[in-house]
Amino acid sequence: GDKSLELSAAELEVLRVLWDVGPSTVRQVLEALHGRGRDWAYTTVLTFLTRMEQKGVVSSNKSGMAYVYRPALTRNRVRRERLRVLVDELYDGAAGPLVLQLIKSQRLNREDIEALQKLINELDDASE
Repeated sequence: GDKSLELSAAELEVLRVLWDVGPSTVRQVLEALHGRGRDWAYTTVLTFLTRMEQKGVVSSNKSGMAYVYRPALTRNRVRRERLRVLVDELYDGAAGPLVLQLIKSQRLNREDIEALQKLINELDDASE
């Protein structure tokens, strides 16, 4: 897989802040994390952002006195890659059993069920 997408839980949390809040300084990321119940120090957040920039996960540019960080990867790209790894590791590359497991173990609302039905119909039509 892509090495830049090997993120720790903490790095993923920092990335989520940037996706949700948009381009931010270390201080702004820190404040958002404090708002989410994370009691991290400024230096901790700076270390994460520096490491993430080295991996190509975030980019930064200087704006006035501070560096502004922004995500270099989309939420969907990270989701797709992490799901691919999960399927490979837990389901030997077969997505079907994972999908069935998710459907069985998660409560789907009417909207989810309709979207799933539509997708099944589209896949069905495509295979004919």
